[in-house]
Amino acid sequence: MDQSVAIQETLAEGEYCIIAVQGVLCEGDSRQSRLLGLVRYRLERGGQEHALFLYTHRRMAITGDDVSLDQIVPVSRDFTLEEVSPDGEVYILGSDVTVQLNTAELSLVFQLPFGSHTRMFLQEVARACPGLDPETPNPEFLWLSRYSCTEPEPPPPGGSHLDDLRPNGKGLFVDQNSRGHDKPDSLLTRQTKCRSEMNDMVRSSTITVSDKAHILSMQKFGLRDTIVKSHLMQKEEDYTYIQNFRFFVGTYNVNGQSPKECLRPWLSHSTQAPDVYCVGFQELDLSKEAFFFHDTPKEEEWFKVVSESLHPDAKYAKVKLIRLVGIMLLLYVKQEHAAHISEVEAETVGTGIMGRMGNKGGVAIRFQFHNTSICVVNSHLAAHTEEYERRNQDYKDICSRMQFCQVDPSLPPLTISKHDVILWLGDLNYRIEELDVEKVKKLIEEKAFQTLHAYDQLKIQVAAKAVFEGFTEGELTFQPTYKYDTGSDEWDTSEKCRAPAWCDRILWKGKNITQLSYQSHMALKTSDHKPVSSEFDIGVRVKDEDLYRKTLEEIVRSLDKMENANIPSVSLSKREFCFQDVKYMQLQVESFTILNGQVPCQFEFINKPDEESYCKPWLNVNPSRGFLLPESSIEIELEVFVNKTMATKLNSGEDKIEDILVLHLDRGKDYFLSVSGNYLPSCFGTPIHTLCYMREPILDLPLETVRELTLMPLWTEDDGSQLEKPMEIPKELWMMVDYLYRNAVQQEDLFQQPGLRLEFEKIRDSLDTGMTDTLDILSINNHSVAEALLLFLESLPEPVICYSAYHNCLECSGNYTASKQVISTLPTFHKNVFYYLMAFLQELLKISEKNHLDQNILASIFGSLLLRNPAGHQKLEMAEKKKAQEFIHQFLCNSL
Repeated sequence: MDQSVAIQETLAEGEYCIIAVQGVLCEGDSRQSRLLGLVRYRLERGGQEHALFLYTHRRMAITGDDVSLDQIVPVSRDFTLEEVSPDGEVYILGSDVTVQLNTAELSLVFQLPFGSHTRMFLQEVARACPGLDPETPNPEFLWLSRYSCTEPEPPPPGGSHLDDLRPNGKGLFVDQNSRGHDKPDSLLTRQTKCRSEMNDMVRSSTITVSDKAHILSMQKFGLRDTIVKSHLMQKEEDYTYIQNFRFFVGTYNVNGQSPKECLRPWLSHSTQAPDVYCVGFQELDLSKEAFFFHDTPKEEEWFKVVSESLHPDAKYAKVKLIRLVGIMLLLYVKQEHAAHISEVEAETVGTGIMGRMGNKGGVAIRFQFHNTSICVVNSHLAAHTEEYERRNQDYKDICSRMQFCQVDPSLPPLTISKHDVILWLGDLNYRIEELDVEKVKKLIEEKAFQTLHAYDQLKIQVAAKAVFEGFTEGELTFQPTYKYDTGSDEWDTSEKCRAPAWCDRILWKGKNITQLSYQSHMALKTSDHKPVSSEFDIGVRVKDEDLYRKTLEEIVRSLDKMENANIPSVSLSKREFCFQDVKYMQLQVESFTILNGQVPCQFEFINKPDEESYCKPWLNVNPSRGFLLPESSIEIELEVFVNKTMATKLNSGEDKIEDILVLHLDRGKDYFLSVSGNYLPSCFGTPIHTLCYMREPILDLPLETVRELTLMPLWTEDDGSQLEKPMEIPKELWMMVDYLYRNAVQQEDLFQQPGLRLEFEKIRDSLDTGMTDTLDILSINNHSVAEALLLFLESLPEPVICYSAYHNCLECSGNYTASKQVISTLPTFHKNVFYYLMAFLQELLKISEKNHLDQNILASIFGSLLLRNPAGHQKLEMAEKKKAQEFIHQFLCNSL
């Protein structure tokens, strides 16, 4: 996820966040999460400067409200950012990159995540350093590029030719040669390891010379090397052969427990040591701290016990660990395979409430093993028997939103489906339907698993092609893995008495995959789930170096004959695009094809003069850059999506669905594409006072009226002459709260479980058209209405508690009398809405024994929506964010 968007919301005019990366600030034994943003800002006297903005953050930063500015470090002449190796630590692929930031005033150490995004971040910082000339070629890149034409001698055991070519034993991570300045060592890669060390470590793909495909993908190689790589990929079968490797895949929902027993009965149950381990956990931590603040000590606890429980007949290196709240995935390989692992990337997708909470969702690791691309996904989908459609949506969200950066930034991100092998594991939460609990248990006692499987929701949904299309699952020959009494093999005896179900599953997709086992492990009793494992023999493409050399030489010879002096040209299937009736948070997509001529070309959509992006915020092009071989083609998608940051200006007419895209060919001409359309105004993104003056549904009003009311000042007073008598609160807010009051006050996990996207669209349309009966007629899911209410509050351009009152609220947090006085100063409509919502939440708390809500949960959820940090102001410390929650908490605990 691009967290620079969240930083951009905090910046002043003239400031622009180029790139952001999430890391960990290391101070002694302390580890604190930080978001680092490289910000460019214009000077009044002309020119520009850069600085690193360091932010604390509560969770994955999606909006400016999720971050607090901690420190600004100017990128000045005394600024250095050096990559270092912690003493005594062995470098393994996928380990965090440790960098030391030094200036004359301070010294900080950060750990940044392994992957191409961190490399891009460091490259951008290098370009920003004064005195560095990004156009000066890096000697290492020049050296590497020669291997487009010639094959090097094999590297020595445990090392690489790069070790001999690095100045002072250090490799340059980015372009950093300067003219007349002592700066080349300001950004340095990991210290070169001695050869004895190299035998015990996994090498980064950036220093594995034998991986020609990776070398040829580096951006600095230019057009010729991109062509070589493309031809090599097309001819892969000419120089590779299939070799089987043993993969262990395991999944375990640990129900928030700490490890209490050895995991070897699960992880090391077979006689042969696996080559690769893919181990996934769900519900690692169920605490509110993990849910809201993403921190948990249980990550280290479970990582340690897994590492100690791997097969004793082999030595393993950790490749990567990735976690989203309670969903964790670990990847290990045998040490002897480490040198053949490259291009490791890890990503997360939260599918919880408002699409940001990570209590549900997925994590994934993708990597290249020899010449085969592999993606491993661990997911925890929505719970409850009746929520199979929500589970389907979670799966689709993970597939569509999980994107991995490529080593070559000119290439579009990789999705899950763009891999040779996909391994999907996790608590998928699909249940047994149409059978009562006793019938299910009877079939289990009879070991009639095939009969029971016919009622399995996952089997039914796969057969309907609703999810996991093209995936395979082995036969279920073991009893359901959920739900047991913790510490036993007895089925659930709690009040709810959950029916047994195969919640924990492993599926796969790809060629040359043979499943050897698929089983549960009853010996482990820590959780109310049982762990599941599957072992596979997976055929991986391995390079034959002799055949590879011959193929490479043939490609290079053919390129030498190619006349590259011609100017590239393309034809476009379409140049004008019209998006009709664009709606709030409803994606529209148009596509066109770029057909290349006789000359290889690189294309990119470029910025227009004086603009910082190639398109307006509501528009996205996918892919926005790429490479085309002669007479090849590519489909480009234009995506229009309006969210809270754009809706208000579209309602007011300050912005329109109009843009011009510039498609640029390297060494060729520019092509211009026209984008137009119309936006249907929505109550989402409309100010509170504007909605109060709209007695008619927003879609029934003339566009000019909508524009005038949207631009109306916040403190407008009705003099009775021109405006209709306003309502006390927006009717749209009343419709949602009224529905929840009548239908959902006893709903368990209200405001914590996400709704269905299609239902949100129906809710939005009902509110915008004034069809108040629609929600009842359609029997909309309670969670969908609750999430719509939160999205409505988040979309308000001026929050319920106005920006101007924000600091006063923080100051009087803990003093209820003073807090009420601050609320009394709000504009009338905002004050009405605040007390209306507080009264509703107090009603929910009266029956907390049914809905399991408490003041802390509601204060955390609504605190960041009702009381938002002022736009463009400096962000505050986490402690002061908690004050905002305490402010709301007072009104939930006291009489209004």
